[in-house]
Amino acid sequence: MSNYQLMELPIAVEHWQNNEAVFVDIRDPQSFAAGHIPGSQHLDNSNLPQFLNSVDKNQKLIVVCYHGISSQGAADYIAGNGFTDVHSMDGGYTAWSMSFPEHTSHKETERD
Repeated sequence: MSNYQLMELPIAVEHWQNNEAVFVDIRDPQSFAAGHIPGSQHLDNSNLPQFLNSVDKNQKLIVVCYHGISSQGAADYIAGNGFTDVHSMDGGYTAWSMSFPEHTSHKETERD
């Protein structure tokens, strides 16, 4: 039994718009720098321990990768570390950027 749930893109966007979730992006640093969901945190092996110890384990957490496949394993791992509301976003950043290009951040146009 999985410790996480899949989340459809429109639902993830609603959570983002309402500031109801922490978004973590597990893509490589270059891809994250080239474009990502505004407000998302880049997560990799170097900052994973700090992240696991610093974020509220009861907060809704949405894991994003390229296409929604790798994020499933990462979501399962994070949920296995005591997080109670973990989701893998279907379609990943590719689907997000194609469906909602107005809701993407790029290195040159990062919004605060």
